[in-house]
Amino acid sequence: MKKRISAFLCVLFAVVFPSLNVYASGLNVSAQSAVLMCAETGEVLYSVNPDEKLSMASTTKIMTSLIALEAAVPEMEITVTDEMVSVEGTSMGLLPGDSVSLKELVYGMLIQSGNDAANTVAHVLGGTTEGFAAMMNSRAEEIGMKNTNFVTASGLDDKEHYSTAYDMALLAVECIKNPEFRAICSLKSARLTYGNPPYSRTLTNHNRLLWSYEGAIGVKTGFTKKSGRCLVSAAERDGITLVAVTLNAPSDWSDHRKMLDFGFSVCESEKIDFDYSFCSCRVYGGVPANVSLRPAIGLSLPKRENEYAFIPLINPYLFAPVNEGTVAGKLLVLYGNEVVETVLLETAGSVSVREISEVAPKNEEKKGIFSELFDKIKDFLFRGEH
Repeated sequence: MKKRISAFLCVLFAVVFPSLNVYASGLNVSAQSAVLMCAETGEVLYSVNPDEKLSMASTTKIMTSLIALEAAVPEMEITVTDEMVSVEGTSMGLLPGDSVSLKELVYGMLIQSGNDAANTVAHVLGGTTEGFAAMMNSRAEEIGMKNTNFVTASGLDDKEHYSTAYDMALLAVECIKNPEFRAICSLKSARLTYGNPPYSRTLTNHNRLLWSYEGAIGVKTGFTKKSGRCLVSAAERDGITLVAVTLNAPSDWSDHRKMLDFGFSVCESEKIDFDYSFCSCRVYGGVPANVSLRPAIGLSLPKRENEYAFIPLINPYLFAPVNEGTVAGKLLVLYGNEVVETVLLETAGSVSVREISEVAPKNEEKKGIFSELFDKIKDFLFRGEH
């Protein structure tokens, strides 16, 4: 079922002009390649060489971390081997024989940018670094990263290891939809326990924006001599989430502040009052037999010129008793052909169990109807046989 509503006049000039860069002509960045994207709609608000294939250094660990979290075995205990930590560059301090969980490796990648953590994940989940690269490229294809090829899990340089600012923005948008990923990449520091024997230690995030930019929620820094300074950031204000990417940017912190400031200056959100009156769910054995649904949270979306589409996906039924606030479906919000938001639908009231005395008359009524129908069929079949 689809229900379309007007989402009001869009204040983003990108809808009016062929390119928002016309409006943002005064926005200059140091990056060789850059993209500013609205996470809710996937719209590019500003770009510089968005499809240029470049190495992306440790921002690669965004994909490695996503795959690790999607493996759904966060507490898996891993015994580190020589092969796993035979990698140069930044480290979370792993040594052969150490015991560490898969989730702790994600902390090590997103906060400490540990190449040892990324290499360990690659061997554990992919069997080999080549096997894990195949997993990374498969996931990239699902996300729509058409100009990306992963070779290493950590982001160490390789001539066949590359992406684009646009593709990395798509990846970041996908990742911050994952609650665990978003929570970890937003941390300024984390206290973890691992080793042989395990002992407590503190990891500190390299992302300066977490301390200096209002609403910052990560995502990942990166640097090699070949790639230069790379940065993927995200920030949320007043219901608007923006993702910024710069590749080979000498002044990346300044670039991101300017890009995010610009994005928030031209984006506005508006609370959407969707008509939920027709959303209800049948309750078997309940009084009443149907229960109305409501959104679990308020729905705020960027103002757009074109329409949003709403698709309610409601459970076929619930069984009594039902408590108020029971999740009974979800509402998909589409802009164009993309799902830009998902809101859980919950019951707006409680439903008690129907008493047997209330059910009996209806059963008797049904029995009477079927008996009468049976008699008519019998009369028809055996008519004239006396």
